[in-house]
Amino acid sequence: MHWNSLSEFISMGGYGVYVWGSFGVTFVLLTAEIVVLRARKRKLAQRADAKTRLEARDSKLETVL
Repeated sequence: MHWNSLSEFISMGGYGVYVWGSFGVTFVLLTAEIVVLRARKRKLAQRADAKTRLEARDSKLETVL
């Protein structure tokens, strides 16, 4: 299609609300997915560190006994 102005491009022949709304919803969902994945990664790293510390402590106790 050919648009003569920015406002025609944004309105997309009357379908702009649906087109730009779809882009907006997709952007929000992708951003939320990234945030959730980063939080999950951080939590898993903390759990792994805690497990490593516990295993190191247990191995020190075993060598003492």
